[in-house]
Amino acid sequence: MLPDRLETSRLILRPIARGDALAVFAGYAQDPEVARYLSWRPHRRLAETEAYVSRCLAAPPTRLRTYALVGRGDGRLIGAFDLRRPEPHRIGYGYVLARSFWGRGLMTEALAEAVRWAMSQEEIWRIGDVCDVDNLASARVMEKAGLAREGVLHRWLVHPNLGFEPRDCFSYALTR
Repeated sequence: MLPDRLETSRLILRPIARGDALAVFAGYAQDPEVARYLSWRPHRRLAETEAYVSRCLAAPPTRLRTYALVGRGDGRLIGAFDLRRPEPHRIGYGYVLARSFWGRGLMTEALAEAVRWAMSQEEIWRIGDVCDVDNLASARVMEKAGLAREGVLHRWLVHPNLGFEPRDCFSYALTR
């Protein structure tokens, strides 16, 4: 099972809700710089963001849970974070943060809490994921959250905002 909620000193990660679509769209989903290294193109219409939220809500919470990343003080939605459980023994993750909040250590804080939670679960032996080799900010987030770079996965992932050829990615993980 994936956690219902995670909390840090500055953030609350709560399940995404249908009513979050407008804040997601306005806050970051239409920003080309935010979407640069992601697997989706910037949203041009609110309907695209509503469809994304619907897909998140339709996913089985035992295999995928998408959290709205909200500020603890003001409750403002500033990003999203997901946990995936492709196998019972391992966890993957993904994250996105509104550009105006970059560089504050917020995503490192969120990922570190997810890592702490995962490693406290008896049945989970690995948490890890990948980032594009040119996405040094995301690589640094994973390193600061305690994950180790395992190597390069060549031609691993297509980032449609950068082109249609699969790109090399760094693989990061923490195991026990």
